[in-house]
Amino acid sequence: MNDNLKEKNTNYPNYWNWNGFKICWSVSGEDNKIPILFLHGFGASRKHWRNNLGYFAKRNFATYSMDLIGFGESDQPGIRQIGKINNEIWCDQVKDFIAQVIRPKNSEKVILIGNSLGSLVALTCAVSLEDQIATVIASPLPDQIQANKKKIPNKSLFKKFKALFTVIFFRFFPLEIILFLIVKLGFIKLGLYSAYYKKDNIDRELINLITRPVLRKTAARSLRAMCIGMSSRDEEFQASYLLGKLSASKKVPFLLIWGDKDNFIPLFLGKKIANFHRWVKLKIVSNSGHCIHDEDPSVFNSISFEWIKDLKTF
Repeated sequence: MNDNLKEKNTNYPNYWNWNGFKICWSVSGEDNKIPILFLHGFGASRKHWRNNLGYFAKRNFATYSMDLIGFGESDQPGIRQIGKINNEIWCDQVKDFIAQVIRPKNSEKVILIGNSLGSLVALTCAVSLEDQIATVIASPLPDQIQANKKKIPNKSLFKKFKALFTVIFFRFFPLEIILFLIVKLGFIKLGLYSAYYKKDNIDRELINLITRPVLRKTAARSLRAMCIGMSSRDEEFQASYLLGKLSASKKVPFLLIWGDKDNFIPLFLGKKIANFHRWVKLKIVSNSGHCIHDEDPSVFNSISFEWIKDLKTF
């Protein structure tokens, strides 16, 4: 495919070897001045940004999107191949992608835009790469948020028991059968109807981009590694701790974009974050659900673009 056709197809697949794993990524406007990396949510892929990449590429942004490991067209390793998969691992993937793929082309600070799980990954990266990140736009941000965490007696013993229980449960839980039933019984479509308040963008393309990775033979082993990894994370990789760390420096401007009809992560959590962390800006989008970037792309693109334009960095 020639370069002109690549530019027209914002999801043209490129492949990058990351620690022996194949990672799929796309770029549009690669020679533009300001780099943006879009990070998808759980179960989605780089293609979920189908209505956003072109908009920013036309406005002088080098728009990158990537399939996080375990999703999309990237490899789907299990516990034996990679160990636990969580936002620490995905953050390492993003940091290496910036260093090895973006930096040879662009030395400007990177904008991170995430949806749900991708927002948590973006937050994780902002803490460890704060001097290289221009801003984070999170829409929305998952994870429990607590002002003051209650201390648990015998914490180390409790954590060991919880970790052991989690590993045993997910090792024996029949995820292969569950994934098969999810696809065959049409649960993916039902899930999308729950995630989207407006149903117009739930088309065949969207259903396929969610369904195809689930049908791969390696999907269950990777999901098992995620379930174990995300449920047994250390405190420093949970949103409350990460936001606290970012609050200390306030070097990375942080925008939350939240749909008031989000059934997966209710708006009260976004308000809670903005209340605890006054430096975080919360923008509420009326009559929109969990995936504003795809459900109301013109609104999402406009809010994000105006936020970026107003940054002192640029």
